[in-house]
Amino acid sequence: MPAKRVEKEILSEITCGDMIFQYVMDKATRNVGLVIIPAGFLDQIDAGKEYGVFSIVQVKLIGDEGFDGLFGKGRTMLNSLSAANFKFENQDVTETEAGKTIVTRLKNGAGVILEHKLTWYTGYPAVELTSALVNDSAVEVAIEMLSSFALGGITPFEAGDTPDTLLMHRLGSRWADEGRLETVAVEEAGLEPSFTRVSVNSLRYGQVGTMPVREFFPFIAIEDKKRGVCWGAQVAWPGSWQIEAYRKDEALCIAGGLADREFGHWMKKIAPGARFVTPKAIISVGTGGVDEISQRLTSLQYKAWVENSPAIEKDLPIVFSEWCTTWGNGNADIIRKIADAIAGKGINYFAEDAGWYDSHGTWNVDPAKFPEGLDKTVAMLRDKGMITGLWFEYEDCDAHSPVYAAEDEHMLKLDGVAITSNGRHFWDMRNPYSVEYLSRQVIDLLEKYGIGYLKIDYNETIGIGCDGAESPGEGLRRHVEAMLDFVGKIKQRLPELVIENCSSGGGRLEPCMMGLATFGGASDAHENVHIPIIAANMHRAIQPCQNFVWAVVRPGDTARRLHYTMAGAFLGRMYMSGDIYDMSAAQWEVIDKGIAFYKHIAPVIRRGFSRRYGPHVLSHLHPEGWQALVRVSEDKTAAYAVIHTFGANVPEEIEVCLPDGLEYEIDGIFAEDAGAVTLTGNMLKVRTEAVFQGFGVSLKLRKGRSA
Repeated sequence: MPAKRVEKEILSEITCGDMIFQYVMDKATRNVGLVIIPAGFLDQIDAGKEYGVFSIVQVKLIGDEGFDGLFGKGRTMLNSLSAANFKFENQDVTETEAGKTIVTRLKNGAGVILEHKLTWYTGYPAVELTSALVNDSAVEVAIEMLSSFALGGITPFEAGDTPDTLLMHRLGSRWADEGRLETVAVEEAGLEPSFTRVSVNSLRYGQVGTMPVREFFPFIAIEDKKRGVCWGAQVAWPGSWQIEAYRKDEALCIAGGLADREFGHWMKKIAPGARFVTPKAIISVGTGGVDEISQRLTSLQYKAWVENSPAIEKDLPIVFSEWCTTWGNGNADIIRKIADAIAGKGINYFAEDAGWYDSHGTWNVDPAKFPEGLDKTVAMLRDKGMITGLWFEYEDCDAHSPVYAAEDEHMLKLDGVAITSNGRHFWDMRNPYSVEYLSRQVIDLLEKYGIGYLKIDYNETIGIGCDGAESPGEGLRRHVEAMLDFVGKIKQRLPELVIENCSSGGGRLEPCMMGLATFGGASDAHENVHIPIIAANMHRAIQPCQNFVWAVVRPGDTARRLHYTMAGAFLGRMYMSGDIYDMSAAQWEVIDKGIAFYKHIAPVIRRGFSRRYGPHVLSHLHPEGWQALVRVSEDKTAAYAVIHTFGANVPEEIEVCLPDGLEYEIDGIFAEDAGAVTLTGNMLKVRTEAVFQGFGVSLKLRKGRSA
């Protein structure tokens, strides 16, 4: 049965860099949708494509019970009667040297207004979106879904339902195994339309609670593999979120934002005259597949990093963490022992991890571990040229802390009972008492001792939500907003403070928290063989200049193992730990060369574009095969490659064709056998001798060539 024909018109067509944004309006209903395409693809749009307009703001008001399509209730809240009732009012476009802002307003018959805001920053290949609901009516409005982004018309380049054309990409995340790429044909994901075009197919996924990257990153990409065009989106929110791929007719649609009532237990009431704005989403379209679209999206994280980071971050300083040295039993003596071993080695930050305090909740310096005071240790590290970092997990407290029961009235509750998760209670960050208490115990302590580096950890989630609002999900949303405000308060008091967003490794590595933090710890896979796999995958999720990669060294490490470990750290920010004071002179020679190589390639880590090569690695705990990651500088004058072999099925020689058609020459090699690496034309070759080898190759543009 053919799709119902919808007469559409182009309301506006706005170019932002290499992207074209088409605002499409249904002539009959005045609903407005958004279609984006790469510049230069306008003439490839197929005018015969039949699909309905997918509203640029997806909303569900309590009381509007209709949906467009059968069998969707309980599965999706998209294309509700509420969304259909909002008609185009006006659109404002503001253009300056800094970029463009497009605000599109929709209004329903009751006087409720939706504002869709698109912001493009000049020179960046992605845009930010927010949606706002303005209650201009005389009565309270209750909403149970409001999207941050909604894109339709995928793919616009071919009429019909385009079988064997569209791929869906997601980034899975499990503790100590973050960033696994999942790619599936939309047909296999159950996203073909029905033969009658009357039923709804939807794939809704996300995360409920306060660890937003516990199962998936808030990311989706849809690829038209025939044309090489890829659409992508991220949700920037460290609380409950959702993303949906939706299909009813010839076009696929994607939408996302706050987790709705069905998925995230969220409902919110908006009083007359009030306004509610969603978290940001980031969207883009490009022509280079999933590697390109993901890095287009994370370009805005780079923008935030440049704008918010202290000056010391320019050269991507190295961290030494004592966590994998002391495992929570650090003290003044062992910190001095480590500092003596690493002084003058080019390490700038010394992170004191969990265990320096009297209890997880009171956050007083433990006098048994620092009998002469923490200030003496900080001064000692400063004299050795290092900035002191301290670990906190201040948003909760454990059962061994005096405040666990004593401060029960100030902890988050659900159904009147304090939320308990893995032996933790959680401070209610909406409560002024909690904020004042943590300001004294955390911010005042950082200021008192001159701490230059704060590691914010967060090792559990509150679950579906908390009391104190219209719904558990809304309570959670307000709590998360207050948590973000507290991070802002820290930054305001201590503007030069370096902040690590840790959260059990990758649990909060979403764009909002990464925009506030200086960098993040991508994984708790401290010294596992799959660290390079995770680190390479993370190039699709966050910028490598913000991604710390563990490099844990042990006295029993062979030269081969040290090269494997240190090469993994070239895939992001070097984050060292281990029994550094017991390493031999020969082992230090490898470590020193690794540090020097890292500093040499740091400008390319800081700003560039990455591509992964190699076969799919199925098991990360027992990896087989090999991988290579090539990162090219933004101006294409320099590049580097990191190659790892794994536990089996390793070829005798690995070949990687360097990208962009540029001719490079080798500028440095980090390898157990430098002679195993050769470059002929654009073909980089590595002769392998064994499993679990690591190589780093620095490249510069060949003389006489230009980018």
